[in-house]
Amino acid sequence: MEEKPVVHGFDGKAATPQSNQIASAQKQTGMKKASLFIFAAAIVLGLFTGGIIHVVLKPNVIAITEKTDISKLPAGTVFGSDDEKLFPNDAEGVLKIGGVNGEGTHHLERPGGESQNVYLTSSVIDLSELQGRTVKVWGKTYEAQTAGWLMDVGRAQIIK
Repeated sequence: MEEKPVVHGFDGKAATPQSNQIASAQKQTGMKKASLFIFAAAIVLGLFTGGIIHVVLKPNVIAITEKTDISKLPAGTVFGSDDEKLFPNDAEGVLKIGGVNGEGTHHLERPGGESQNVYLTSSVIDLSELQGRTVKVWGKTYEAQTAGWLMDVGRAQIIK
């Protein structure tokens, strides 16, 4: 009595161990190609999506160079450091030249009189170019001897 093979190939012929290995290798090659295609498509889509998000959500933050005339920048412009941990405090007012008793090179005039002034220095921004403009500044507060509030400014936004 002749034994009939239990496993048959797609062509109806009996499957041999060699034909099973070939089929398995072809299947693995197909899976590798599909995986590679999916991986490449994910990278392309990720780059495309990131580019669109950057364009749509791009903040009005500019890099300041020596040639940038800060005094002519439009309202809403933000410049300086993005490091919120390094410059966690913020204040808003009209920027004026002058500190108090050697503390600060500039100050922000805010509603409520002199007691509400914020005295400023900056290791990042040339504050003199913002004189007379209403700005919001972010910085780090330092202990002062006479100033009520002394801040090293690292980022600014022109309000008007």
